[in-house]
Amino acid sequence: MTTSSEQLARIPDTHLPRIVIVGGGFGGIYLAQTLSGVNAQVVLIDKNNYYTFQPLLYQVATSGLESSSIVAPFRKFLGKQKNFYFRLTEVLQVLPEQGLVETSIGVIHYDYLVIATGASTNYYGMADIEKYAIPLKNLNDAIQLRNHILEKFEAALQAGNKEELNSLMDFVVVGGGPTGVEVAGALSELRSHVFPQDYKELDLFRMDIHLIEASPRLLNGMSDEAGKNALAYLQKMGVEVKLSTGVKSYDGNVVTLSTGEQIQTKTLVWGAGVKANPLKGINPNAILKNNRLKVNAFNQVEGYENIFAVGDVACVIGETTPNGHPMVAQPAIQQGQNLGENLKRLLKGNKNLKPFKYFDKGSMATIGRNKAVADIGNLKIGGFAAWVIWLFIHVLFLVGFKNKLFVLINWINSYFSYDKSNRLIIKR
Repeated sequence: MTTSSEQLARIPDTHLPRIVIVGGGFGGIYLAQTLSGVNAQVVLIDKNNYYTFQPLLYQVATSGLESSSIVAPFRKFLGKQKNFYFRLTEVLQVLPEQGLVETSIGVIHYDYLVIATGASTNYYGMADIEKYAIPLKNLNDAIQLRNHILEKFEAALQAGNKEELNSLMDFVVVGGGPTGVEVAGALSELRSHVFPQDYKELDLFRMDIHLIEASPRLLNGMSDEAGKNALAYLQKMGVEVKLSTGVKSYDGNVVTLSTGEQIQTKTLVWGAGVKANPLKGINPNAILKNNRLKVNAFNQVEGYENIFAVGDVACVIGETTPNGHPMVAQPAIQQGQNLGENLKRLLKGNKNLKPFKYFDKGSMATIGRNKAVADIGNLKIGGFAAWVIWLFIHVLFLVGFKNKLFVLINWINSYFSYDKSNRLIIKR
């Protein structure tokens, strides 16, 4: 059975140890790059054939960038590596005792398995929110949100009464983390600089933008100063920020808040939380709250010697990280690189592994033109300087020279023209 199933997957047998990486996010691709030249077969599995630079999804969603500018095909930037293979498929389950991964294209044998499946949107069990809200976690979400925003304004031109008009032009963004503040800020800039030209018949003063955050402050993963600055920037840009306020329900037309207040809107953007994506077949005892996998200092999943996890799905618990590292890009990148070096050691028979130590390079978020916040060590920066740093870092971490160049040119053009060029409604 195993032999025929291996043939179904059609991965060449090179008689080398096989490292299977499930997930092509930050952790997965940096691991694969670190394994370049290793004397082993590296197989990357993902349900998409491209890597997405998630921090810029909001710019695709708000017409600031083309979707092609923030993605890179795996085969293009990893395909030149010796003994690297990619398969477009979804994992159904892991069979640890047999050393197999069951996928939609067949069963794949592994010597070492790395789970880098990231995280998905957490709706906290609210079925109505999941049904009607728009998340922003992948490229499809970003394109859907862009389509939705533009469609609502096209519909507003034909609105029959003020109530309908307001519901089409008002937006509610839930979640005061980087995604929430960046989306709210981008919507405000559309209202100020773009939509007045595109929709001259509409009174843009009717466009209300609400940002809802359940905690008492914005940007909880950053300093108090960053949260206060972000709040001040958003309020100056005309965003109505509601702190210490949750969302109770949404039926596609009316948002009901924990305060009892109701907001009529056709658009609810959900950025209030994420949960990890563990694989079926992993021992439930290794799965912690928020679905993260408990791993040791070497990113080995608890209870397994040859199964590892990196990125959002991994929870490295230590004295300084009782709840694991933050579910952001830098821990995933550094875990992928560290695990790559450890796998090289294991392949050479060296079991003296290097424990993972996270180096916090800082956190940042942009709110709008010339407005950003950055925490870099003890340095707290806001305004134009933080915005320039944000631009530089994000261009630096994009994959591919062409993407870096296109994004930079696009940003320069937008800065001087106040234009968002990619205002396209694209449907199947």
